[in-house]
Amino acid sequence: MSVNDVLQNPDEHVRFAAYLDELGRVAEPDEVDLVSRVLTDPDQTMAQSAVLRHLDRRAAGLYPGPVYQGWVQAMTQATLDHPFLAQRLREWSLFRAVTLKLPWQPDDLLASSNWLQLKTAAGTNTKAIELLAEAGRTKRIRNTAKATLSHRSES
Repeated sequence: MSVNDVLQNPDEHVRFAAYLDELGRVAEPDEVDLVSRVLTDPDQTMAQSAVLRHLDRRAAGLYPGPVYQGWVQAMTQATLDHPFLAQRLREWSLFRAVTLKLPWQPDDLLASSNWLQLKTAAGTNTKAIELLAEAGRTKRIRNTAKATLSHRSES
C-alpha cells in the first residue's frame, strides 16, 4: 500500500499504522520523500505523531555513528514547517553531543524539553547528570538524575 493509497483511508488509526509500517521499511534514499508525504496528511496531529516515532527510532539507532549528521540535516529540511519535529531533531543532536562528550552548552540542556532532560538524566555523562540533579525542570528529572548518580557511586 502506497502513501497515496493510505491517504485515501478515512480512518486515522489505519493511516497511522500504515504510515508507521511504511516508515519502518523505507529505503534510505526514499526516506525524506516519504516523511514529507506523510506530513501532507490532513490530520496533522496524527501525521506528526507517526513521523515523531520514526525520527525517534532512527535517531536512537544513528546518533552514535558517522551518518547521523547527514541524516539529521536531511530530516531537518523535511520537517522545516513542523516546529515540534524540528525541535526534537535539535534535541537529538544535543543528546548526541552530551552522550558522546562533544561540545555542548549547559543552558541548552536546561532549556530543553522534559523528554530530553529525563533521557539525559538516565544517561552516562556525569557533568550533565549532576547539572540535572541540581537544576532539572521537574522533580522527576532531578530525582532520576540523583538516582543515576547514586547508582554509579554504588557500582
